[in-house]
Amino acid sequence: MGQVKAVILAAGKGKRLQSEQFHLPKVLREAGGKPLLHYVLEALRFLPVEDTIVVAGYMMEKVQAAFPDYPYAIQAEQLGTGHAVQCARELLQDFDGTVLVCCGDMPLLRKETYEALLEAHANSGNTCTFLTGTSSVDLPFGRILRDQQGQFIRVVEDGDCTPQQKEIRELNAGVYAFDCQELLACLNLLNNHNKQGEYYLTDVPELMRQRGGKIGICCVELGEQIIGVNTVEQLNMVEEYLKNR
Repeated sequence: MGQVKAVILAAGKGKRLQSEQFHLPKVLREAGGKPLLHYVLEALRFLPVEDTIVVAGYMMEKVQAAFPDYPYAIQAEQLGTGHAVQCARELLQDFDGTVLVCCGDMPLLRKETYEALLEAHANSGNTCTFLTGTSSVDLPFGRILRDQQGQFIRVVEDGDCTPQQKEIRELNAGVYAFDCQELLACLNLLNNHNKQGEYYLTDVPELMRQRGGKIGICCVELGEQIIGVNTVEQLNMVEEYLKNR
């Protein structure tokens, strides 16, 4: 698998989760009696703590107090997922291995799934490999566009999808393995010309491809693992799945 560092995106407010009334950032909202971020960090225990970087923003002091042993990058303004990873640049600039980027609000993703992605990346010579999956759960995730040969074209964010693209069942899980130095180079090239005015990490694979990089997909049946917690309804769903595990 080679050398790996993880970057966990954990800066969000959790507006739709109504987190403000609990005076907590999104990743500290609890499911099954533990913060969402706890489950993500547990699944990543196969990596050393010092190589697991948490990008915190909203109420970051509370996140740092809850998980004091980890290195932190601070995203003071939330300007998108690409911007979040840029905030970790200082902790990555001298690193030459693989960067696993994942989400602090996806508590159901299993260790084996992260390992399968990293293994696929290491074995393929890809510059970027991302985790995609099919799921019967209806989720507002980016769709994977492939050409007639089945090769990756690009990711279209849910909000930017045409009605035809909405029908695509292969979803972007928002979890990636990147070659670190190529990732840092492409983060510099990102723009925010989209409906949200944000810097999307989903634009990075396409930039890598334009620079001659090889993009791969690790597609698995993710089922409930793909559920990210954005709403009270999703928090309840996750709670149910955790009970039954």
